[in-house]
Amino acid sequence: MNAWLMLVSSAPGSNPAARMRIWRALKASGACALRDGVYVLPRSGAATAMFEEQARAVAAIGGTAQIVSFDSTDPSQQAELERLFDHSEDYAALFGKLDAIKSGLATVDEIEARRQLAAMRREAAALAAIDYFPGPARLQIEQALADAEALANRRFSPDEPHAASGHVTSCNRVEFQGRTWATRRRLWVDRVASAWLIRRFIDAEARFLWLEHPQDCPALALGFDFDGARFSHVGPRVTFEVLVASFALDSDEGLARLGALVHYLDVGGAPVPEAAGFTAILTGARAQATDDDALLAAMSTVLDSLYASYGQPSRSDTSSTKLNENAVPEP
Repeated sequence: MNAWLMLVSSAPGSNPAARMRIWRALKASGACALRDGVYVLPRSGAATAMFEEQARAVAAIGGTAQIVSFDSTDPSQQAELERLFDHSEDYAALFGKLDAIKSGLATVDEIEARRQLAAMRREAAALAAIDYFPGPARLQIEQALADAEALANRRFSPDEPHAASGHVTSCNRVEFQGRTWATRRRLWVDRVASAWLIRRFIDAEARFLWLEHPQDCPALALGFDFDGARFSHVGPRVTFEVLVASFALDSDEGLARLGALVHYLDVGGAPVPEAAGFTAILTGARAQATDDDALLAAMSTVLDSLYASYGQPSRSDTSSTKLNENAVPEP
């Protein structure tokens, strides 16, 4: 049998604004109403904290609230409670929105397309956070998002690299100092993160060329993230991950977690909580940057902050625990 929490509350009608705030908070948490004033959630630390907070809010406006812990008594009751948390219609709505975005890609510019896809990622992530009993639709929307982002990449970044076979070659950083590095212009996730990595961890004096076409890469420049480049996708690794492995940076936990973020946004895979926020920031930065040098400067601050956060496992682990309790998303 499964464990549940129930909030039984009665709030006076004299403060409709406060009642609405409480209702919105409960709805945002994914709590389901058994009847007016009675809400249920699968039992967890996050659910307990949520119900306690709303119980205090009810008491503050002169109402009463009790939190009741119980176990489902038999499989039929468990199934009935789980049905309350069925999000099939919500996922169907997301699929409909995503189909509309894909149909309209040919009629909007890149900034608008990226903005729409980033918004879809945020919606999908918000739904996943309250999908306590996930079914196939959760994985299907992730795949559909990845497909839509790949479609956008083919339209707006037709020179995306293909993964090469073989192994990553080890490199000596001493031989890669003060070099000119080149990649495709209009930086997106893998390219901007790779450029940040190069300047921060590999070649502090790196100079960058932003290429209109990969074939414009000078012979003496170190190309990255395009077919035929010195550093690009190898097997399952994206360019950022190849650079990390090439220069023996694999043991850095912060870079490993950044690599997972870049990998997810570039080619899909395991969702990363920060993905939607990162793509939204990058989309906005691209809209404001005058050129790729300015974009790299703006996003380097973001990547520095993410790396610093990822380097603090105790804080990150605590955050991840809270997210998991609540859960139970290249444009």
